[in-house]
Amino acid sequence: MNIHKQMENLLDEDYKETMKIKATNPYSGESAMLTPEEHKLYIEIKEAEFNEDYKTVQQGLSKFSRMNAAAYMTLLD
Repeated sequence: MNIHKQMENLLDEDYKETMKIKATNPYSGESAMLTPEEHKLYIEIKEAEFNEDYKTVQQGLSKFSRMNAAAYMTLLD
């Protein structure tokens, strides 16, 4: 089991729901606070972009924009 999964297991559900992670747009320098679920998706989108997997990028962008429109505009638009 990796360290991330071990830490996740230690956190109770209430804490996970209120925990926020700061993500920064590498081009504009603007930041947004994301839930763990949003942050995971943001990382998946950026990795797919790096790997030139544009189908995954588009699917991720579509989902992210519905999850958190303000953060989408700040980080990914």
